[in-house]
Amino acid sequence: MYLDDMKTIYWISTLILTIFLSWSAYGYFFSKTMIDGVKALGFPDFFRIQLAVLKITAVFILLIPQIPIQYKEWAYVGIGLFFITAIVAHAIHKDPLFINLINIVFFGILIISRICLLKLQG
Repeated sequence: MYLDDMKTIYWISTLILTIFLSWSAYGYFFSKTMIDGVKALGFPDFFRIQLAVLKITAVFILLIPQIPIQYKEWAYVGIGLFFITAIVAHAIHKDPLFINLINIVFFGILIISRICLLKLQG
């Protein structure tokens, strides 16, 4: 029973995370509001495109079970760095606290997904 619960938690947390990353990557390409928001934070335009491509890559790495755990670990690290960077950038920019709360919640979901993956591997 414990293993089935862990799998369920892993897939729910991973799906929530990858849906958010996919939505964010889409917005970086097609949403004027998000494109302008990245610029307002002081990041160059190439960084926005780079983040979108890396997020899409991370989504595939996390969702495809056959991809080796080492690649998934790097995807988790990259996503974690994204959230930390976003939290710092929004705090410095003095954006509403709600934006950082969202990033903190998704950072927590990232941690849950990773912990479950490690428990399922071990």
